[in-house]
Amino acid sequence: MNKNSSKKYTLKDGSEITIRAMTRNDVSALHEFFKHIPEEDRLFLKHDVVDRRVIEQWAKDLDYNRVLPLLALDGEGRIIGDATLHTKDYVWSRHIGEIRLVVGRAYRSKGVGFALSKEIFLNALERNLLKITAEMAADQIGAIRVFEKLGFTREAELKNQILDLKGQTHNLIVMTNDVKEAVKAMERYETENLVRTTE
Repeated sequence: MNKNSSKKYTLKDGSEITIRAMTRNDVSALHEFFKHIPEEDRLFLKHDVVDRRVIEQWAKDLDYNRVLPLLALDGEGRIIGDATLHTKDYVWSRHIGEIRLVVGRAYRSKGVGFALSKEIFLNALERNLLKITAEMAADQIGAIRVFEKLGFTREAELKNQILDLKGQTHNLIVMTNDVKEAVKAMERYETENLVRTTE
């Protein structure tokens, strides 16, 4: 997927969403999306996303080769999910990417996270990445289960590695997934649960 393309998915409930790359025109809509993410979910995000300046900086620094931000939009064009693929700057880690994923609470367990993740992995495949990592707090049981369903496995737990927005420390879980195997698994899952309708 390039910055000018989009894909449509039909979810489990029959509703249709569009996945496309973030542009500089999405600042207000993305800020509005993050404002409605519950505080307990925002606690563990790596940035204070309710600060509009953070989103504005993302837009200013858009570089799809370094960070690919994808948005999921509902039938009315509202942002309902956000996923990013971060590539590594170090030579010895150039085969690894990192996924970050946030889905609006009302749209969880419907396939939005799956659609975003699949597009992230397809882009990782195009970039010849071999492995994707995901990081989250050990307290985020729901997020851990989501990534386990996507085929991620735990590789490490680091003690008190996270300092949340309230100043509390938490253990950091590092999960990984093989890109090629994940794409195959997602294509099998898609046949049963989620249908991509148009390119």
